[in-house]
Amino acid sequence: MLALKYHGVTMGIGVLCILVNGRGVGPLWITGVTLLMLGLLGNTVLSMYQKPRGDHPPVPTRVPVTGRWRALNGPAGKVPSHTHRHAQTYAIDLTHHPRTDEGEDAATPPFRWFLPAFRRPEEYPAFGRPILAPGDGVVVRAVDGQRDHLSRTSLPGLGLMLLESFVRGMGRSRHLLGNHVVLDLGNGVYACLAHLRRGSPLPAPGDRVEAGQPIAECGNSGNSTEPHLHVQLMDGPDPATARGLPFEWHYRDDEGRARVGVPEDLTHFTPADTGGPVEQRERAGSAAPDTVDGGVDDDAGGGRSGAGAGSDPARDSAEDS
Repeated sequence: MLALKYHGVTMGIGVLCILVNGRGVGPLWITGVTLLMLGLLGNTVLSMYQKPRGDHPPVPTRVPVTGRWRALNGPAGKVPSHTHRHAQTYAIDLTHHPRTDEGEDAATPPFRWFLPAFRRPEEYPAFGRPILAPGDGVVVRAVDGQRDHLSRTSLPGLGLMLLESFVRGMGRSRHLLGNHVVLDLGNGVYACLAHLRRGSPLPAPGDRVEAGQPIAECGNSGNSTEPHLHVQLMDGPDPATARGLPFEWHYRDDEGRARVGVPEDLTHFTPADTGGPVEQRERAGSAAPDTVDGGVDDDAGGGRSGAGAGSDPARDSAEDS
């Protein structure tokens, strides 16, 4: 299993051998091709291993956000919603879409074919929004330190992301998930919340959290086109070897109808859960702002600075971690 888990390293070494080979078909080229094929085989075997076995009833959990969000790449329309790899069989992506005082959708940077090719994450309403614990549990993993990169919501941006995805796929789960937190919810159920803002994860491994407790902020780290939250349940603490589990939420659609299940792709919803710490503060008149000012590294690796999407082509690829 350990060899399968690190199949991406094998692929990477194989690709490197092929790229540096300058003598045509020879020992180095054959070694590279062999390692590349072994890595691809390992990826296929691991994907088959991570495919869920049998039917598992949906696990009721709390919606880990507040406010109005849109569902993308979720399991309501297809399973696997992403891929079986990294326990993403039933994963869902969420982007934040608040409304103005007039009841209109707040401005969100639209998808552009060419320019601007990239946008700062602060331009998106989701960036900096509080992320809540989906249930009572214990933190088993809290990964931080990865930058919140510029958006990929343009044709050049999506091209760059395809290349990034290939490279990230040869690394570990953290390179795809970005900054993330894994919670042990008990009874063999683990929750993973990914693409968090750098520096925002609050708990440390071993800390106990309560449902509705703020544990991080939405970011744009890892394999992401724009700031959004990636949510998945698993049957183990390691996304590289665990299997995905289905879940269900209590939420309200845009017409205010109460629903139980998973929102359909491209539909807007608000959580129906109440009583958590964030909701209590909001009812008291101290709601968290839709956007949070703060520094973020740009793609060129420059210094921290203050401050992409509207259209479906970019949002549909909002994450395939």
